[in-house]
Amino acid sequence: MKNIYIKSIASRLQIKDWQVENCVSLFEDGATIPFISRYRKERTGGLDEVAIAEVRHWTDVFAEMEKRKATVIETIGQAGALTDDLRKRIEDCVESRELEDIYLPYKPKRRTRATAAKEAGLEPLADKMYDVSIADPVAEARKYVGDKVATVEDALAGARDIIAERLSETASVRETLRQIFRTRRIVTKATKKATGQDAMKYRTYFDYSESLERIAPHRLLAILRAEEEGFISVKIDADAEKCGKKIYYDFCQERRYPASALAEQMHMAFEDSFKRLLEPSISNEVIRDAKEKADIESVRIFGENLRQLLLAPPVGQKRVLAIDPGFRTGCKVVCLDEMGDLLHNEAIFPHPPVSEKVKAIQTVSGLVSRYDIEVIAIGNGTASRETEDFIRRVPLPDGVRVFTVSEDGASIYSASEVAREEFPDHDVTVRGAVSIGRRLMDPLAELVKIDPKSLGVGQYQHDVDQNLLKEKLDNTVESCVNSVGVNLNTASSYLLSYVSGIGPSLAENIVEYRAANGAYRSRRELLKVKRLGEKAFEQCAGFLRISDAPDPLDNSAVHPEAYHIVDRMASDLGVSSKELVGNAELCTRIDASRYVSGNFGLPTINDIINELKKPGRDPRESAQTFEFDHNIKAIEDLSAGMELPGIVTNITAFGAFVDIGIKQNGLIHASQMGVKGMADPSKVVRLHQQVKVMVVSVDLERGRIGLRLVK
Repeated sequence: MKNIYIKSIASRLQIKDWQVENCVSLFEDGATIPFISRYRKERTGGLDEVAIAEVRHWTDVFAEMEKRKATVIETIGQAGALTDDLRKRIEDCVESRELEDIYLPYKPKRRTRATAAKEAGLEPLADKMYDVSIADPVAEARKYVGDKVATVEDALAGARDIIAERLSETASVRETLRQIFRTRRIVTKATKKATGQDAMKYRTYFDYSESLERIAPHRLLAILRAEEEGFISVKIDADAEKCGKKIYYDFCQERRYPASALAEQMHMAFEDSFKRLLEPSISNEVIRDAKEKADIESVRIFGENLRQLLLAPPVGQKRVLAIDPGFRTGCKVVCLDEMGDLLHNEAIFPHPPVSEKVKAIQTVSGLVSRYDIEVIAIGNGTASRETEDFIRRVPLPDGVRVFTVSEDGASIYSASEVAREEFPDHDVTVRGAVSIGRRLMDPLAELVKIDPKSLGVGQYQHDVDQNLLKEKLDNTVESCVNSVGVNLNTASSYLLSYVSGIGPSLAENIVEYRAANGAYRSRRELLKVKRLGEKAFEQCAGFLRISDAPDPLDNSAVHPEAYHIVDRMASDLGVSSKELVGNAELCTRIDASRYVSGNFGLPTINDIINELKKPGRDPRESAQTFEFDHNIKAIEDLSAGMELPGIVTNITAFGAFVDIGIKQNGLIHASQMGVKGMADPSKVVRLHQQVKVMVVSVDLERGRIGLRLVK
């Protein structure tokens, strides 16, 4: 990578050039973000996954910019306009906007008014006017009247068209206007189409104005969506007179422009250039730039929500009875063993219109006994509260816990190719219930099978840059999977595919080998898997776990490349490696500095010691049961001042949505979260957190509930 790009990335991220250089070198060598952040800390100076992901992002951006530069240079060269100075300006660019400004005058374009004027032979006249080399433009224009130009005014108009286009393609002019536009207000007005229920959700923006510099990302995205749907018009409230004067003043200062008959013509050209060419172009650019910033913030929030969702507390390997609730079609019940395998399924009808409550109680009670059920998972969709109330009437053995589980994305999974492969002989209702049960056992292992955009934890996810969103979500899933670690002998191919260095194809090969040869006994056995070589082994081994392996290090985050260091530590303590692993007291006696050598610096040695204290520890918390207020069944039961338990279901830039056990979620606005007013929701609450809230307002007409965070 070019040095100018290295320096640009380092400057953007406020890190050292050598840190960027080493990250890029590791990427080129096939290293993944999780592997670099965990096992190559000395090479990066301890950069975390977020910083390394940013380096990777900008590495890709600049790789694309190099391709764009090659196209620009080739195009300008073919036009015979490429000079050494111009080539250097292009090659030195690190901002795409600067590159496109340089390219704009040479960029092939459709036929314009300026093109027609040039074809009529009026460019020399425009040049003289633009360079202030004539005092009387009218007299000069008479020289151009002929077969192609009928009148003096036509000649002047054509020259002005050329000047207007030239101004609109001048980088300094465009940058001046960008700076002005960015300080202005974005203004919206309702269109004739803004009627009906679909339009009403945007009524806040039917007559709206706000500083573009201060507008919140979610409001800008809402405005642009409303514009896209045709309900409002959007523009930047630029001061045309101020902008025109600024451009004209800069032009005059540069050329020592005299007051003359030429002034009127140039004023007309400037006014036309601004209104016809510059204002719409710069306005779109500035709004697009603002949207890019809004996209970045929205994607960040989406990524953080997804991380919290994927790292939700699991109940672990328990025997589960899962219920997908319903009224008319009944509740689909499935029983799963400790590994999540389906043991039984049937439907019960405890609710109207069938109301076979006694029979349903007998069925559930019998299934709990027959399959030694330890936990019950109830989907949080239609009939969830009613099903939860029903289950609590069933006589359950001591210790059987009841959980409510989010159904978001379950219907997507149940109709997916993944679900059909797993359960080819069962319909979507059974698959959906199985997914609910497995989510309780291990949310991460189950949710990786579903498109993150279907999990209900984002905002405006279909409006933001889809490439940026995919990059963020893929990085987040990969990060979560590798931070937890994956059981090599139980993981599905879908979960394995997110392990560092593996991917879908190798994941399938790993599962096929396991099916043919039985459980893996060591990490090194992975090298027998088809097409899994030393490089892939290096990247993935540290993130895979073998719970009953002969070598306990194979069930830890210690990388195989460092096993010899553990052997030395154990030998120095006079014990075996097996005795050292998991013995926190022995680990406190290790002098980390004694083992620093070569690629193993102090950060890595300390990581090894910490892992030896609690090998293979799951970083996730334990799942907790939860109950809604049994007196609240509908929005009509709410009144201001009530304090209720709830569960955070989504976090946005402006607040958090909370499930309080009825159809409508309530909103804790950011202003209702902090003691001193506005707070950053992502720093106050987390996804699926159990909270206590106070009802602030109830809007029955719009089905909206305002809440305040109590604790």
